[in-house]
Amino acid sequence: MLTLLAAGLLDIDTGEIVRPAVVRIEGDRIVGIGGDPEGEIIDLGDAVLLPGLMDMEVNLLMGGRGETGLASSVQDDPPLRMLRAVGNARRTLRAGFTTVRNLGLFVKTGGYLLDVALGKAIDAGWIDGPRIVPAGHAITPTGGHLDPTMFAAFAPHVLELSIEEGIANGVDEVRKAVRYQIKHGAQLIKVCVSGGVMSLTGAPGAQHYSSEELRAIVDEAHRRGLRVASHTHGADAVRAAVEAGIDCIEHGFLIDDDAIALMVERGTYLVPTTRLADAMDVSKAPPELQAKAAQMFPRARTSVLAAYTAGVKIAVGTDAPAIPHGRNADELVALVERGMSPLAVLRAATVTAAELIDVTDRGRLAEGLLADIIAVPGDPLRDITVTQRVRFVMKGGKVFVHH
Repeated sequence: MLTLLAAGLLDIDTGEIVRPAVVRIEGDRIVGIGGDPEGEIIDLGDAVLLPGLMDMEVNLLMGGRGETGLASSVQDDPPLRMLRAVGNARRTLRAGFTTVRNLGLFVKTGGYLLDVALGKAIDAGWIDGPRIVPAGHAITPTGGHLDPTMFAAFAPHVLELSIEEGIANGVDEVRKAVRYQIKHGAQLIKVCVSGGVMSLTGAPGAQHYSSEELRAIVDEAHRRGLRVASHTHGADAVRAAVEAGIDCIEHGFLIDDDAIALMVERGTYLVPTTRLADAMDVSKAPPELQAKAAQMFPRARTSVLAAYTAGVKIAVGTDAPAIPHGRNADELVALVERGMSPLAVLRAATVTAAELIDVTDRGRLAEGLLADIIAVPGDPLRDITVTQRVRFVMKGGKVFVHH
């Protein structure tokens, strides 16, 4: 038995700070809130306890020390990517994010699902990192967003990817691509429904897949019990994705009122990744990409508030490494700056994220749930920036940070 003591804890449902905090833990679970301490005691002083935070859009296989940008697409082999991901996973956990969705590889791997392997290594205790919900390879059409040949305008046959690696065209191929990801351990499916800031050709919000192809992707995933997340910016593309049954819109920078209304009606989640509109450095990008950023980033700063105000279910996601790994809490701060309340943002990073990945064993500090607990130096309802200064991280009853 282990007991955590602190100045307070956030009851995510009531939106109140309960003072003082007494949390009893046995094994990997919380076994009691309040009452008398038992067993070993960890006194966290004036800190406030929160449920472990969740990031619903990361790519741990990208970014981090030593990466050389687009050149890494052809220079880094899968073992090197995996070794770099070890550091990214550790930084993410130490920042207080105990669960993430790894949303889609888009590099040459020979079909190996590296995020699945990374998650297994973390679960086995070989390396430190968050719990990972892996998507395997992002599914995109030839020349679509996250087809890596689009990012650098490679010549034909340079860095061509296979169906197994997510490049799929037509109903038969997209079904096969989904089935391959599921066979090899994907726990959700990521699809690119529209272009984006880093797509070299076409309008950033233009729809890539036909509605027939999107329905096939959703059908394959849902029949196997997996949800579908879609990289989607344009309002028309968002509507097509929602009408096809896609569960979650990633980014959605260019959504309009009609698309927002449809998302509310269908219960579709939004992961807005709004901080990257401030943090993503496109100064060295080609002029056409800088022009897209200039068009999209101002909209990204306003669309999230419009969606939230209308009642869209918001879950926190960073698109790291667009935000550097380990700086994930910057997204929470950005969402408050956009107009969401600190409590709404904390719910987006806990209970709403848990709903999005369809789990009930985390997201709250409550008896019977996983002991995924962090401590911050102050009241996050008054100052959300305390989430950027995590003092203590516990995942599954094991302490990873204590200072």
